[in-house]
Amino acid sequence: MHRALFVVDSIAVAEPAMAGAVVVCGSHGGVSAARYVLALPSRPYAVFFNDAGIGKDQAGIVGLAMLEQVGVIAAAYSHESARIGDAADGLDSGRISRVNDSAMRAGMRAGQPVADVVERLRALTS
Repeated sequence: MHRALFVVDSIAVAEPAMAGAVVVCGSHGGVSAARYVLALPSRPYAVFFNDAGIGKDQAGIVGLAMLEQVGVIAAAYSHESARIGDAADGLDSGRISRVNDSAMRAGMRAGQPVADVVERLRALTS
């Protein structure tokens, strides 16, 4: 059995059906993006964002730490590897640039292809 996979260009369409799933989105991983995930009654297992170039004060990835606080695996893929706002490109071409501690414990590291990591996370059902 595999976890469900949602590929959405914007995390603003986050919905309760994503509970326990792996989500790849095209959104940046900033505060506003993380809030959509945090607002769900039951959260996804893992969420991937575009790092949007990281930005001032790490604004493009600060949401990873917010999701760590509630136990959600969260990672960002490099804006140089996949287009911002294009989740399918993130899944197909994205390379991990940053991870939260939960993602690190799950074996994720910078440089890994998003597609490979997603496949592995979907297979982990425990």
